[in-house]
Amino acid sequence: MTSDAHRWETAITGPDGSDGLTVGRAAALVGVSVKTLHHWDAIGLVRPSGRTWAGYRVYSGDDVARIHRVLVYREIGFPLAEIGRILDDPGAGARDHLRRQRALLVERISRLQKMVGAVDRMLGASSTGMRLTPEEQVEIFGDDWQPSWVDEAEDRWGDSAQWAQYAERAGEMTPEDWKTVAAETGALNADFAAAKRAGVTPGSADANALAERHRALMSRYFDCTHSMHACIGRMFAADHRFAAHYDAVVPGLAVWLRDTICANAEAHGVDPESATWR
Repeated sequence: MTSDAHRWETAITGPDGSDGLTVGRAAALVGVSVKTLHHWDAIGLVRPSGRTWAGYRVYSGDDVARIHRVLVYREIGFPLAEIGRILDDPGAGARDHLRRQRALLVERISRLQKMVGAVDRMLGASSTGMRLTPEEQVEIFGDDWQPSWVDEAEDRWGDSAQWAQYAERAGEMTPEDWKTVAAETGALNADFAAAKRAGVTPGSADANALAERHRALMSRYFDCTHSMHACIGRMFAADHRFAAHYDAVVPGLAVWLRDTICANAEAHGVDPESATWR
């Protein structure tokens, strides 16, 4: 038996010979919080199948394997309810799930690599004073991206303090910073789409958390207040080009995103209907 296999067997059986992991040891082994495992138990996603002599619930090796499958599907962007349906499909075995997860991960890696490559070319162009070509803009932002939007944004906000912040911060970003932003943007858009499909309601805790992630992403470039964020949210639905961009991902996503951002702004004391760029 290899040392890695021995450590795994010890983790599952425990140093005292007990069969299974307590919730605390299972959480530490897979890298999630105890609260997360309690939540997954409560909704029936991953329920510990064993009991100690004292009656405490414990996780078996199969339970831990299921946790790992949940983590992979969640990383790809599936909502928990859909993950549960996938894992409980009676026609799919463990190898079927592994093959499906591998295909999804390869697809996501390929998409992110293309985005990173486009960002790298943008950085190279910027270092020589050249602008990103229209073809490169389409490659990084998608087929429905309009290169003229960049000029429109500068015309609209070029004299603002926020545009000055953007220019300063963008000039200080390293290639690794751009790669991180590209990956975070792709992951956030996938989470938006998954939440819309799952019926997450604007104003709910989950929707507000997504809105704050988006505002934090905007704040990488300029200090994005909740009032400014509400203005951005309204624009996503009002401007037919932004609406078409988001609705191509999931029908109705632009309005859902506007409502989600505006509900979060309202929760922070901002009237989204009268919000201004301040």
